[in-house]
Amino acid sequence: MKKGLKICLLLPMLVLASCKSHYEVASVQRSRILVDNRYDRQPDAQAAAFLAPFKHQVDSVMGPVVGRSARYMTAQRPEGTLSNLLADILVWGAKDYGEEPVFGVYNMGGVRADLPKGEVTYGDVLDIAPFENKIAFGTLSGAEVLELFAEMAAAGGEGVSSAVRMVITKDGKLVSATLNGEPIDPERDYRLTTIDYLLGGTDKMTTFKKCRNVNAPQEKANNSRFIIMNYFRAKAAEGQEVDSKIEGRVVIKN
Repeated sequence: MKKGLKICLLLPMLVLASCKSHYEVASVQRSRILVDNRYDRQPDAQAAAFLAPFKHQVDSVMGPVVGRSARYMTAQRPEGTLSNLLADILVWGAKDYGEEPVFGVYNMGGVRADLPKGEVTYGDVLDIAPFENKIAFGTLSGAEVLELFAEMAAAGGEGVSSAVRMVITKDGKLVSATLNGEPIDPERDYRLTTIDYLLGGTDKMTTFKKCRNVNAPQEKANNSRFIIMNYFRAKAAEGQEVDSKIEGRVVIKN
């Protein structure tokens, strides 16, 4: 046993010694390979046959339609149709948690695909919100809300709900902000909704860490993608397409 132990202790020393090298990087080159429908022109029959049963399973999960979109939507700074929509959906979903947030925030980094026009499937929503982020609620003072909006301004804008109006500068400074058309009272408390990922102060929005009275249910059903799907299904049940527009929620001052 002692002999074996001695060997185990010596191994790291040998590995460290072996890591030393006389080689140096002289240059680095890269190339971009565009993957598009050119690769569909001559499909491999054997590969297609092998993948067929798996494709059927995936399509059965990803294919069901959850609703319809009135337009092609994207998440953009300072304001985008899709980022607007996602923040609004969080506010809409709050009713199922007994919450009445004043505003909602959905981070741009959490939006990973655009929304197609027309039929929207489970797979489309999964592409947009692939992470396990869940709806969350917290309270900030008006002074802290202004700190949060200043952090958003520094990033050039984030997804905010319809209650928010912000004016920012090209170099990322907050000029002004209102909620529901009213000045933000530094002494007043404001309830907000977002995703639990942001409560840790991620994506350079550290003010979220100051949230009080946090409500962040962790069950899978509270995942943002399911709330998005529920919204589409609710609109479909009302015979409506989901729509969102640019309406001056975040404006860059010239």
